[in-house]
Amino acid sequence: MRKITVAAVQMQCSTKVEENLQNAEKKVREAAEKGANVILLPELFEREYFCQQRRYDFYEYALPVNENPAVRMGKRLAKELEVVLPISFYERDGNVLYNSLTWIDADGKILGVYRKTHIPDDHFYQEKFYFTPGNTGFMVFDTRYGRLGAGICWDQWFPETARALAIKGAEVIFYPTAIGSEPILESDSMPHWRRCMQGHAGSNLVPVVAANRIGREDVEPCEANAGQKSALVFYGSSFIADETGDLVESASRDKEEILYHTFDLDAVKENRLAWGIFRDRRPDMYGDITK
Repeated sequence: MRKITVAAVQMQCSTKVEENLQNAEKKVREAAEKGANVILLPELFEREYFCQQRRYDFYEYALPVNENPAVRMGKRLAKELEVVLPISFYERDGNVLYNSLTWIDADGKILGVYRKTHIPDDHFYQEKFYFTPGNTGFMVFDTRYGRLGAGICWDQWFPETARALAIKGAEVIFYPTAIGSEPILESDSMPHWRRCMQGHAGSNLVPVVAANRIGREDVEPCEANAGQKSALVFYGSSFIADETGDLVESASRDKEEILYHTFDLDAVKENRLAWGIFRDRRPDMYGDITK
């Protein structure tokens, strides 16, 4: 019996980096105190969702992994609290900028960096202005508490992400997220968003953890953003799904919360094998999806 307790942190993010880091640290400490082994924070929690607008000066936010304040905080807390922390951050690698996630093991050591594969480009989700598509491929890591993998936000809409992670042996899949109101379109994407990831859990027999931010974030016109005025309302609704896709923990749309759930990884493994999904796969027949 190998038990793991996962936590999903739902939080509001301001324009003040230090304020966000302090809030994140407080919540990581709370989660660890309540027994969490792996604690997921939202996507790019260090700042407001700056991709809502296009500003060249925001390129300066990107830093190498070992220089990023959120990563440094994560290394310190992981070692002190003996927890695993997947930390989302804006990465600079030479002249190339990525939306990245580093896995920090329970001894405070970095296991590796995953770079977001799928980069969206939509009204006020203008990520292609800031990020180059990732070049790492999908990655899983052997942590103190299990073999774990992650996608980042837009990655969560693609079944290929979850399947690739499952094939590589991920025992739990994590998705740090920044998603909310759909500009221009009159649509509430939240239920659709959840169902996609629940499907990934059920079709791969792997639990899924998603952590989103909450709150309204406004952009005021200035010369640097060519006079743009806009707003996004992030809808929270963070959740944890078991290996059948069932929602076992669910957060509100508008409150800071921490979700917790304990899985027996050996029991999940037995269930995955019993269903025969991976026994009956036919990769030789799937060539069309790569064209």
